[in-house]
Order: sequence, then structure tokens, then C-alpha cells
Amino acid sequence: MLAVNAVIAKSLHSEVTLVNQVANYIINSGGKRLRPMLVLLSAGLFGPIKPEHHQLAAVVEFIHTATLLHDDVVDESAKRRGKNTANALFGNAASVLVGDFVYSRAFQMMVSVQNMRVMEVLSNATNVIAEGEVLQLLNVHNVDMTDENYLQVIQYKTAKLFEAAAKLGAIIGNASAEDEKALSLYGMHIGTAFQLIDDVLDLSGNVLDIGKNLGDDLNEGKPTLPLLYAMQHGNVVESAAIKHAIKHGGLDDFSTILNAVQRTGALQHVRTIAEQEAASARTVIAHLPESTFKTALITLTDFSVSRSF
Repeated sequence: MLAVNAVIAKSLHSEVTLVNQVANYIINSGGKRLRPMLVLLSAGLFGPIKPEHHQLAAVVEFIHTATLLHDDVVDESAKRRGKNTANALFGNAASVLVGDFVYSRAFQMMVSVQNMRVMEVLSNATNVIAEGEVLQLLNVHNVDMTDENYLQVIQYKTAKLFEAAAKLGAIIGNASAEDEKALSLYGMHIGTAFQLIDDVLDLSGNVLDIGKNLGDDLNEGKPTLPLLYAMQHGNVVESAAIKHAIKHGGLDDFSTILNAVQRTGALQHVRTIAEQEAASARTVIAHLPESTFKTALITLTDFSVSRSF
């Protein structure tokens, strides 16, 4: 990861000062680096980790970073990871344009690896992520969203990049088609679990741990899975409060909604689904030979559902 961070620092450089300021601010704002970590861990299953793995890990982090820059503008977010968002500090225009720079730099780096399969996986993933962002936008304030539709959104928006990251290590390591598929599924399952726990933490986390205010998703009118469950299983007053909050945004009835989420067992329901996803991730790589890399991948499945930040 130190080698990946060095590639990130070198590759972010631009002759344009504002690009450097915004890009460095967001990339150094305390992310978990899980996606680039997945590239390295999956690669380690099939042979030594090489410079091209560091390059691809940085590419994956850049794609993730670009989506964050654009997301925060769309969501009008002021805080991320406990810090001011780039758009709050530098303005929306700078955030969008530097997001474009980070995307395009990722594609420059991707091409330098000179592997058509790599370019296919990353270009497809980037396209699916964009579709997921649009799907989420279309469903803001939608009280009729189904659980299935919601899971599709997070599999596009979040899990797809986890899937691509895990698959890349297998591709560069010349893994068999079966093992490549296993790593893809692993990434999809752990990415889904990760987002579901994010949804739980949005309604139950410690503000200092999660680095944002509780109820941010609700405030923006996003119908997350815990809210959908509480709305379906709450009493008339609770369901009406959740519907109103999703339709109009805001946190006027937040205490009522939090009580409904707790009373209906919505958080535990979603945690259980996340734990099932994590278990599926462990199952699909169970056949791989034992190694420190496999142990680390299994540990990541545990972290994805037990974390408090």
C-alpha cells in the first residue's frame, strides 16, 4: 500500500495549481483504501505483486475518488470523513472539473498497463457506476422503491468497483476463468455488504466515527434499505413520518424515524443481509489455497460488517 500511495502521489501531479490542490485534498482525506487493497490481495493469491498491480490499485482509487468528487456536488454534501468536502472548500465547478481530471488520469494510467482485459473491466465498471449514480438520482424522494431496486442501485453504484478491483488481481495473475469468476463474485458480495453497513451507520453510527452527520441520507430524501424496512413494518404514524421525510427531505421527524427504525428491527434486518453477503464472499473463495492473502480477504469480509466507521 505504501507503493500504491507513492504511485498515487506521483500520478496526481498537474501543472495546474488548482488541480493539485483539490485532487490532493480529496485523495488525502482519510479513505480506507479498501478497493486498491483488493487489487493487491487478489493479485497475491496468484503470484508476486508487481509494479503493474500498484498502478492498477491507484487507478481503482482514482475512479473511486472521482465519483466522490461528483457525488458530493450532486448531494450538496458539506462533510465527508469528518472534513469539509472539496465542493464546500473549492466550489462545485472546481470539484466537477477536477473529478474529470482524476477520471481521465485513471484512464491514462490504465492504458499504460497495455492489457486489453484490464481496460475492458475498468471501462465497463466505470460505465456501470455512472448508471448506478443516475439510478440513485432517479430514486431520490421515491417512497415506492422496492428492496430489489435498491439492491440493484448499490450493486451498480458501490459493489461494481469492488468487483472490478478483485477481478483485476486475478487477470494480471493469469488466474483460471473459474478463479477469476470467484474473485469477481467475492468483490460484488463484499461491496454490497459494505454499502449496506454504510446505510446502517447512517442511522446508528457515532458521528465522530462515521465522519458525517446522522441521517444524511434521509435528509437528502434517499430511501435506504433500513428506511424501507421500517416504513413497511412500522405503525401508521411511523410509516407516515418516514414517507414524508423521503418525499420532502429534511429531519423534522428524525427522532420518530429513529425510534421506528429501532423498534421494527430494521438495522438488525439489514445487518443480517450484509452478514449473508459477507458469508457468500467467504464461500466463493473457499476453494483457493490457504495463504496470508486469502486470510486477509476473509478478514476483510469480517471488517466490512463489524466496522463502526
